[in-house]
Amino acid sequence: MRGKLVVGNWKMNGGLEANARLLRSLVERWKGASGRAMAVCVPFPYLAQCRDVLQKGAIAWGAQDASEHASGAYTGEVSAAMLRDFGCGFAIVGHSERRQLHDETDAQVARKAQRVLEAGIVPIVCVGETLEQRESGHTDAVVSRQIDAVLDALRGDAARSVVAYEPVWAIGTGRTASPEQAQDVHALLRSRLARVGAEHIAVLYGGSVKAGNAQKLFAMPDIDGGLVGGASLDADEFLAIAHA
Repeated sequence: MRGKLVVGNWKMNGGLEANARLLRSLVERWKGASGRAMAVCVPFPYLAQCRDVLQKGAIAWGAQDASEHASGAYTGEVSAAMLRDFGCGFAIVGHSERRQLHDETDAQVARKAQRVLEAGIVPIVCVGETLEQRESGHTDAVVSRQIDAVLDALRGDAARSVVAYEPVWAIGTGRTASPEQAQDVHALLRSRLARVGAEHIAVLYGGSVKAGNAQKLFAMPDIDGGLVGGASLDADEFLAIAHA
């Protein structure tokens, strides 16, 4: 269902002591509200810590990836069923860093989303274009291709997912899509989602989201919240974004 959602993506950051301080601060200060939700997606080794700290609070937790395979001889992979054992509510699939650094294809992302849903976990499906693709006028084609691959695989089950638009050129660069640029792509995504009856799910923006730009981004009619990278490692900044 559509609602306001802010998700922190810690990426490959964290440590037991630093995590404990951050999580305790978030738990103490975030009480939740009707129609608003917060989650953190953390490295696999810290899922148990998140479960232990967050399970009695108003903050959900999840993973940053999941295998496209259910089980088997896939050394180093982590299945969606394993994530379920740690109480994960979300799993990010198709993040641009996975697509670029690990050559993940649209078809692989779609299979990961399927495995995550089969485990009863909400996939956060990431899509987005590079700077070259944007400057050559291919944003709509790239984003449509990426989301359609997942929708074709999930069909009606897509209504149980979340989508995140993350322009690659704005991730970790300090550059942010203008609210109008982001809204244009979010409106496109919602129109693609409507093909399978999933136009009412949350569509998030990700790409150098900060407290200083969150309010204008989240005010756009088709932007329901954010997938937040580095800023989610700072409790003050992350909470300010969530309250925006």
